[in-house]
Amino acid sequence: MPRFGRWLALAAAVIAADFATKAWVLSAFHLYERVAVTPFFNLVLVMNPGASFSFLADAGGWQRWFFIVLALAISVWLVVMIRRHAAERLMPTALALVLGGALGNVIDRLRFGAVVDFLDFHVAGWHWPAFNVADSAITVGVILLVWQQLRHNEPQTP
Repeated sequence: MPRFGRWLALAAAVIAADFATKAWVLSAFHLYERVAVTPFFNLVLVMNPGASFSFLADAGGWQRWFFIVLALAISVWLVVMIRRHAAERLMPTALALVLGGALGNVIDRLRFGAVVDFLDFHVAGWHWPAFNVADSAITVGVILLVWQQLRHNEPQTP
């Protein structure tokens, strides 16, 4: 498989994993149902119409289309960047993770008008905002991008 296709396959794998986990949660949980898995981790079904940390969640509905258009525009840019850096390893991996996560959440916004979140970590009564596999992929991708920029400003070729 050409290198560019390999990175798109990684993004597709993120979308598939995100879709599968959300389908399971939607079939197994009622809205706001919570199951304690460990003393610091719960599974809970919530629908987030906003962005990270529920940003703009109460904005009245226009934010759904704003986030869809924004994510699609960023996705086009990510595909261009993946193609440009396809011969490298770290940069396209990071970009593919972000791409897959962004498109996974776009699918939710189109289907439900909100993003399905279900991973709930907490400590001493304080809960991190619930998130999902797509959010995790975006976070790991951004961390890898920062790492790549801090390590080396020149392109890495295998």
